[in-house]
Amino acid sequence: MEELLRTSFTFTARHWRFGSAVPHSGTLYAYLKPKDMDAAVRKAASMVSANRDIKTKVINIYADTPSPELSQLLARRARELLERFVQEKGRTRGGHKAMFAAARLQEARGEMAQAEAEFGRFLDRNRNFLTSPDPVTRLTGLRLEGELKLRQNLVATLAVGREQALMEEKNDIPILNVLNGGNLPIRPSGPDRPLAMAAAFLVVGAVAGAWVNRAWLKERLLEKPAGEAAGGTHA
Repeated sequence: MEELLRTSFTFTARHWRFGSAVPHSGTLYAYLKPKDMDAAVRKAASMVSANRDIKTKVINIYADTPSPELSQLLARRARELLERFVQEKGRTRGGHKAMFAAARLQEARGEMAQAEAEFGRFLDRNRNFLTSPDPVTRLTGLRLEGELKLRQNLVATLAVGREQALMEEKNDIPILNVLNGGNLPIRPSGPDRPLAMAAAFLVVGAVAGAWVNRAWLKERLLEKPAGEAAGGTHA
């Protein structure tokens, strides 16, 4: 709702039911003229609503305002905000997995570099350790070589895992299929225009009739009851 209130719209709206359309341009907050943000959110919530069909998973967004153009713009903007929220939520979940895989891969590469350096220093002193008569030298060389191979395999496995995490990050982003982008309303949803017109004609007719017969109405209103005509009182 706050994002909707901060969004600028250009539309036309009537100040009263039978008035002419007046152009408006600015944020929804400025158009509503609330006391504060809380009041603005309540007003916006009365204009925009949504529901979700559990079976079809279709989300319907409704906008009801005095301006057909504003209703269309609000529905479309709400759909855009929903789509952005869904994509950012999916991207955040997959992004965390990819970030963790990348950090672990970097650590594993550092550990592999240390194992390479240690095995290299050993080979500088014992190039033919496999044929050395000293069993300790052979065991040390085999241990260092095995440690290096283990680190190399770990780096390869983590590299594959990082690539998979990056692919999952892309695949985890939900796709919001828009079935209806929000058409411009042609007929108002309410109130009933013929009924309003009939009520307006009745009110205008009553006022006009009262004005034409104002002298008679005045005489009737000022006419005193028969008991008060003599002007006396009794107890």
